[in-house]
Amino acid sequence: MVQSAVADDVFQALSDSTRRKVLERLSQGPATVSELAEPFDMKLPSFVQHLSVLEKSRLVKSWKKGRVRTFEISPQRLKVAEDWLSKQRQLWECRLDRLDEYLKKLHEKENKS
Repeated sequence: MVQSAVADDVFQALSDSTRRKVLERLSQGPATVSELAEPFDMKLPSFVQHLSVLEKSRLVKSWKKGRVRTFEISPQRLKVAEDWLSKQRQLWECRLDRLDEYLKKLHEKENKS
């Protein structure tokens, strides 16, 4: 159940394109709040809410030096999403393999008739 709640937090954070773009930017290296906010057409308090969601989900971490807050990505947390997606892919590949097998057998039966 705990793992499910963690996955929920991660996917909720990843559900927004602004937050995904922030993560893409942070994959290049740490950045300050103002550097991260620069490309977005939104007020700073709204943008900071996005950062808060990312930090709450532990996809990013931050530190403050003087008046400047800097963020960096925490890529290990993305493993939660990767693991869930991998399990789903495996599940659906098995289902589709079984469907393929069934359809081949059905096709063979029709050809024999």
